Amino acid sequence: MSDASLAASPPAAPERAPLVYPFATLPARAERMAVAPGVGWIRMPLPYALDHINLWTLDEDGGFAIVDTGTRTETCAAVWHDLFATLPPGQAPTRVFVTHMHPDHVGMSGWITRKFGVRLWMTRLEYLTCRVMTADSGREAPDDATRFYRHAGWSDAAIESYRVRFGNFGKHIHALPDSYRRLSDGDELMIGGRRWQVIVGSGHSPEHACLHCPELKLLISGDQVLPRISSNVSVNPIEPDADPLADWLDSLARLRRELPGDLLVLPSHNEPFTGLHARLDGLMHGQQRALDRLRRRLAEPRRAVDVFGSLFARQISEADIGLLGMATGESMACLNHLLHRGEVVAELDENDVRWYRMAG
Repeated sequence: MSDASLAASPPAAPERAPLVYPFATLPARAERMAVAPGVGWIRMPLPYALDHINLWTLDEDGGFAIVDTGTRTETCAAVWHDLFATLPPGQAPTRVFVTHMHPDHVGMSGWITRKFGVRLWMTRLEYLTCRVMTADSGREAPDDATRFYRHAGWSDAAIESYRVRFGNFGKHIHALPDSYRRLSDGDELMIGGRRWQVIVGSGHSPEHACLHCPELKLLISGDQVLPRISSNVSVNPIEPDADPLADWLDSLARLRRELPGDLLVLPSHNEPFTGLHARLDGLMHGQQRALDRLRRRLAEPRRAVDVFGSLFARQISEADIGLLGMATGESMACLNHLLHRGEVVAELDENDVRWYRMAG
């Protein structure tokens, strides 16, 4: 599962100043580069097209808390081993915060929490959903899931490829600890003598936690706000009628309303930046433009696989089943959003394929 949307990154609204990237260099391998008092930046390699994730450390008594952990790979484990080997005596991870359940964020958390005997802090929906999805490892693809992709217009060959790949999610995640400390929206945490506020968003994932420190004028945004790419917002076969796009747009509007615009934003991908309000405006503006293109496309009946060209800047091929799955999930998010608003109707044909068109 990828964090990045396939859509082209939408521009900021034209009246807004461009984003500013205050750091001229990136952290070296296994380095904690300071970005604010007591806050370190680790750039962890990933085995995907999006080849890195930013992890954060927050100094506190006895060591530091870790925010997100990287995917379960030998490379990530080697980077963590090298970083831990450089710690002075008496310093160690004190706890692990995970913004959300995707493998590049949660993948190494079980290993770190067991190695150092510390607690995992996560929102309830992220922890429990991750436990459910990792339990699919080794399972046959369920009929509900193959029906979902049949409705979307997938071919028999694509569905067979999906069956072969099903259950891979858990392979990228060390087993989670059997207990966790719950994060909830509005929580105020003391970390390193500073107050941090938990701000929960959704759409990209069920109950995504961001961390805001007013004293430092800093926001750890996870994947809820990214500077150069937009977050993947997809419908999953587990909840085929969901409207995650409405959740995501509501979350962006709430961040715009409740947070000041002069924060230093620490995102999970790309570089730290300032210009939060401009980026939020740009993301919301770009999504509305994509929906307008989709509305025009639906002047005639279309399947989910027929609207890729209206939403994505790149070609989608059945040869890359992972890419096809992402594109289908994002297309379904847009289509379901218009369905929930009553703008679109959908009908199943005799081949169990769903066709969408503008209402009326």
